[in-house]
Amino acid sequence: MMRRLPVYFLIDVSESMVGEPIEQVQDGIATIIKELKTDPYALETVWISIIGFAGKSKVITPLQDVITFYPPKIPIGGGTSIANGLKELMKAFDTDLVKTTYERKGDWKPIVFLFTDGIPTDESTSAIELWNSNYRTKSNLIIISIGDNTNLNLLSKLSDQVLLFNNTNANAYKEFFRWITASIKATSENINNTSQEGINLSKANGHIIEKIDTAKQFEIPDDNYVVLNGKCSHNDKLYLIKFRRQFEDFGLMDLQSKFYKVDGAYKIDEITYKEFSNHQDYLLKISTDELRGNPPCPYCGNRYALATCVCGGIHCIDDGVENTCPWCGNSGFYSSSESGFDINRTLG
Repeated sequence: MMRRLPVYFLIDVSESMVGEPIEQVQDGIATIIKELKTDPYALETVWISIIGFAGKSKVITPLQDVITFYPPKIPIGGGTSIANGLKELMKAFDTDLVKTTYERKGDWKPIVFLFTDGIPTDESTSAIELWNSNYRTKSNLIIISIGDNTNLNLLSKLSDQVLLFNNTNANAYKEFFRWITASIKATSENINNTSQEGINLSKANGHIIEKIDTAKQFEIPDDNYVVLNGKCSHNDKLYLIKFRRQFEDFGLMDLQSKFYKVDGAYKIDEITYKEFSNHQDYLLKISTDELRGNPPCPYCGNRYALATCVCGGIHCIDDGVENTCPWCGNSGFYSSSESGFDINRTLG
């Protein structure tokens, strides 16, 4: 049996990844697979698996060769549990990898690309200790922080290779995934020609990917985004409303005011959302004074996706008609508030 080069993508699928980030990651994975299928060295050795983690973690695509690999739909979940992601990865190592024995050579040292954009929402000390004790030296873990609001200090405890991907426009994503593809190809060629283990990372564009300061401290929830969990009043389906942090200048006083501008409202798959979500209630709130914009419902097109009932449930409404809350069943006519009030937010 040919020795395999296992490549794992451990992907943060928390709510702050909804919209363009998760779409770009999904397109990027598809591009990687397409390119590897044209590379003779990759066809000989590379096997791919995708693991998603949010509040919970799950194998999305089990380890399989490049030829039979088909890029999956990447889900969204609530919370960011690095611990659960690590546990799922370590379990996959125990299950998937062929170990070297006296009779045969086992798999090459696996490569892991960990993508995350948020702050861990759980205690991860025991999982990190287990990783460092039993798995770290047996793999090549490359951690990519998407944006600069991850807990870099914590991530640096997992790997010496922690990188920042901060220029997140469409072209930057394409170049980022080209870099990953080139790194996998180079590693595969190296082991085929020299039988030497180790990751061969291609030279990265410093404007796209850079080394980062791991001493910065962070708190949850993610301060870069606010994500709200809503429900369509016509079909009861869940959606997420995502807001992105902005700053407003106050001229000569050199003062800034922080607020959040709407990024969009997005459909989500309720089954996979629940599978990947931590259902603990953190009682997180945000004042409506800090939010700018109210998108239409992504399902029924109701003009406002952000309305809240006395029960606290967020849902969509239409103008000038009686609306029914899909969370509790109360009906009534809604009006805008002249002052801000707190509403429920997710972990992001």
